[in-house]
Amino acid sequence: MARQLDEQIAGRFPVGRRLRVLDVGMGRGTQALRLARAGHEVTGLERDPEMIDAARRTLAGEPEGIRERMRIMEGDGRDTGVHFRPGSFDVVLCHGVLMYVAEPDPVLAGLARMLAQGGLLSLVVRNGDALAMRPGLYGDWAGALAAFETTAYRNRSGSDVRADRRAALTATLAGIGAPLHTWYGVGIFTDTAPDGAALPADMETLLAVEERAGRTDPYRGIAALLHLCGVRG
Repeated sequence: MARQLDEQIAGRFPVGRRLRVLDVGMGRGTQALRLARAGHEVTGLERDPEMIDAARRTLAGEPEGIRERMRIMEGDGRDTGVHFRPGSFDVVLCHGVLMYVAEPDPVLAGLARMLAQGGLLSLVVRNGDALAMRPGLYGDWAGALAAFETTAYRNRSGSDVRADRRAALTATLAGIGAPLHTWYGVGIFTDTAPDGAALPADMETLLAVEERAGRTDPYRGIAALLHLCGVRG
């Protein structure tokens, strides 16, 4: 996903330009910190105190220049209009968040308002068109059959969450003024790997395979996650 995001940033903005980035639901700050290290001005928005503490501990160990380029704030996607003016950011990330939001459309509209003209909205969502894949690959035939009829599912941590169908998100993005520019699949061959599994020795080859599949039909359509990139018109 990071490679996909970098590809979109490189294709949309001049090389060396310091971008204003908002990471909504930044978690431990992995992507926010990576972009700050690349020279961008990054704001991370997170509501989980434990995640905020973890991100701040990691940031504290970075060089001063990177610490100055990244700020961490408490809040979530519903708060963007409270904290920021419309058009304040060149790039807005919302990765792994919408599955926890019962009504995503107002959140997405708020994120789009944060974008400057030509800005990039990067979403990572659970693929509602492929929910039967995981139970099917595990041999849970009843679970796979039920998954065809719903966008609700239970994640690995035991939470009842929701997925998004690409066609519906495409329509939503068009309606909020950030139409879909391109999309990728994420987690095509690795979705069934157990949590905490050791990284393989040929990790670069694995990443190359996932990256190729993530942009190639029909593989990307059955990915566990979708990475959708909209552009503010």
